[in-house]
Amino acid sequence: MALEITDANFEQLVLKSDKPVLVDFWAEWCGPCRMVGPVVEELAKEYDGKAVVGKVNVDHNPGISMKFGIRNIPALLFFKNGEIVDKQIGAVPKSVLANKLNAQV
Repeated sequence: MALEITDANFEQLVLKSDKPVLVDFWAEWCGPCRMVGPVVEELAKEYDGKAVVGKVNVDHNPGISMKFGIRNIPALLFFKNGEIVDKQIGAVPKSVLANKLNAQV
């Protein structure tokens, strides 16, 4: 299951992770986010132990969203060693996200 990432635990779960991290910035009112959500959950299961997969609710965690300039959602950021290495804005097929994650694993 995808981790719930918040303003409070972002540094520990994402920036200090020794594994690649996929962060899905989303909101309950966002239609495309609801399409991407199940895909992110599948990736969380498939990459368990190889990568960290988490979700940030932009309405509940404005600090992280502002820090990374999130203006459009869903926004999926890929981190490695605490740095953004790739990103995807908008809903895309699972294969696109898997390929981007595979490049970091």
